[in-house]
Amino acid sequence: MDNKIESDDPALPPGFERLRRGGPFMAGLGPLYCRRSDGHIVIALRIDARHTNMRGIAHGGMLATLADGALGIGLTLACDDKLSFVTVNLSTDFVAAARPGDWVEAHIDIQRVGKRMAFANCYLLVGEERILRASGVFAVMAPLTAAQLAAG
Repeated sequence: MDNKIESDDPALPPGFERLRRGGPFMAGLGPLYCRRSDGHIVIALRIDARHTNMRGIAHGGMLATLADGALGIGLTLACDDKLSFVTVNLSTDFVAAARPGDWVEAHIDIQRVGKRMAFANCYLLVGEERILRASGVFAVMAPLTAAQLAAG
């Protein structure tokens, strides 16, 4: 996997590796992790206090950002970096909350990648519990440059 670095999460679930993708904005969320197996891509993040709102649960905007970033990163990884994607539309439904210490996984389901548009869905899960459903439409763009990929 490109742009991976060593994990700094001692409780990292098996099969996940640190991932440097999504640019400076996504890096601000904290370390992202990725697991790829049997054609499935999962992007994950450990929730900590900086992700919470005044109620002490993960902020909905942060979870939507994670879903959006995971969908775009997942599409790019699935295309072996031969294309890149920008969000045209994102629809989210919040089902349950995440709390500090929770390991949140974005399970990505790519529906279609065409010449101009791509469509993908994901569920954010804490364990087996679905906490968010997202559906995204993305514009298909030229691949990122080697310098852009190296920058994360």
